[in-house]
Amino acid sequence: MTIPCVLLLPGWQDSGPGHWQTLWEAEFGDLRVTQHDWMRPLRGDWITRLEEVVQEQDGPVWLAAHSLGCHLVAAWAAVSHSTAKVQGALLVAPPDTAQPDYPPQLHRWAVPVLGKLPFASTLVASTDDPYCSLAAAEKYAQHWGAALHNIGPRGHINAESGLGDWPQGRALLLANI
Repeated sequence: MTIPCVLLLPGWQDSGPGHWQTLWEAEFGDLRVTQHDWMRPLRGDWITRLEEVVQEQDGPVWLAAHSLGCHLVAAWAAVSHSTAKVQGALLVAPPDTAQPDYPPQLHRWAVPVLGKLPFASTLVASTDDPYCSLAAAEKYAQHWGAALHNIGPRGHINAESGLGDWPQGRALLLANI
């Protein structure tokens, strides 16, 4: 089985040392899409950076997004001419942009892109994510045309969730390759 290049798309403030994305980068050699500003993410800048990285890859890519990275996938897919390179996406714990306490630093992301993604995708949600209810995650999955995978009470599906290198997530990522 040929595994395509996996692009890791962290959310706001990047993914720290114990995060599954960081562990995948170290263990599997996945490529983190590094953004210019992790603290004040500008949608256009993040889209442009993802487009650059996708175009730099010689072959197909797979996207593994966490949190705001999920919204990046949707926004990028709506304007990119490179979506045919994407074999699929794992969308993990997208934040609900309609929450009343949505951080002001993310105001440029407050209106989500809700079009169907032009590639296969799986959205992984938790029943107790403080940033997104399961109902909101279901809504995003429906709009994006993603299969929904509920992993139960795992918080924001990040380092604090105690997932380690999250083999179940890796299996979901590789399921359709």
